[in-house]
Amino acid sequence: MKNLNVLISGASIAGTTLAYWLHRHGFTPTVVERAPEVREGGYKIDIRGAALEVVSRMGILDEIRRERTDVQGGSVVNAAGKRVASMDGDTFGGRIHEDAEILRGDLSRLLYDLTRDKVDYLFNDSIASLADGPDGVDVVFESGKRARYDLVVGADGLHSNTRGLAFGDERQFVRDMGYYVSIFSVPNHLNLDRWELTYVGAGRTALTYSTAKDTGAKAMFLFASEPIAYDHRDRGQQQRILAGAYAAEGWEVPRLLEGMADAPDFYFDSLSQVHMDRWSTGRVAVVGDAAYCASPASGQGTSLALVGAYVLAGELAAAAGDHEAGFAAYEREMRPFVAANQKLGPANIKRMVMRTKGQIRIAMTMLSLMKYMPGKDRMMTKVVEPIHKAATAISLKSY
Repeated sequence: MKNLNVLISGASIAGTTLAYWLHRHGFTPTVVERAPEVREGGYKIDIRGAALEVVSRMGILDEIRRERTDVQGGSVVNAAGKRVASMDGDTFGGRIHEDAEILRGDLSRLLYDLTRDKVDYLFNDSIASLADGPDGVDVVFESGKRARYDLVVGADGLHSNTRGLAFGDERQFVRDMGYYVSIFSVPNHLNLDRWELTYVGAGRTALTYSTAKDTGAKAMFLFASEPIAYDHRDRGQQQRILAGAYAAEGWEVPRLLEGMADAPDFYFDSLSQVHMDRWSTGRVAVVGDAAYCASPASGQGTSLALVGAYVLAGELAAAAGDHEAGFAAYEREMRPFVAANQKLGPANIKRMVMRTKGQIRIAMTMLSLMKYMPGKDRMMTKVVEPIHKAATAISLKSY
């Protein structure tokens, strides 16, 4: 084995999973994370298909099921708050078979607990510069620390710092889908009990839900927009953009927006995908959203991160640490899986955010009549079938 010392940028789902598998294969991973600790909070996420096998092989599937959100169902409401249609939680969330739903922060904690005693974590720091050479990568951290690593992997998200340093400006790779998303914790003023309510306006969707793991609630906003110029670290600016986008909306939207001022986990970003011709250059590679973000609209971001990290670590191990062979094999294994899952995002978002009042009227009518329709179960199966076909579009090797 060679190239054993690997620096991973980002204590993300992909980053911590990669650290676990690299350590298990005999490498010595180090994770650097800009935040002071592993990030808590976040929205509910699904683990499907091949990703379930990854967490099973990590020995944490039972814990994930114990931490499940246990959302019982969901309803679509109109501006007056009337429930137009209701479904059970799995149908509303597009889950079938053994899919697991968990809060992102809970999964992050499970992965961190699995690795914290085996992996060196450098919190409150980030990579300032990289110098990729024939014998290693010289890294300068923002703290001023300097070190050399055999390999560097960026697992630092849509706006990856590592990708920018090694591959160039993100405008080459990040494709705006024409929508924005925001999510944050809010008081559970509707007294929801493991239930989700979704309001649909023209070009604007808002929803709120409660889970078994949270005494409060989460609010989520999805809206269509031309590209907006803003500072990714300016929370106040982002909140003004969100408030302006929903200024004319009714239902519980104004009250939900009030909660963003005090929310400890406010998140705002474009719905975008990452498309790259290659996921490695020299001794530097990218994984997860940094390499092939499918957008939250795909419902497969977490699964792509888990599977991608598993395959990258496995192929490096199979190549005995030869990074050129390992990185190439990682791409060969993952490319078809990534392509299948990225196709989901553009199709799903059109159902999640409807552009016109006419589209909304038709959709609301169909939803209100669905419970009376024969064969409605077959109809719902056809809706979720593309997600599960994509989620299983890879056969995992046993490395």
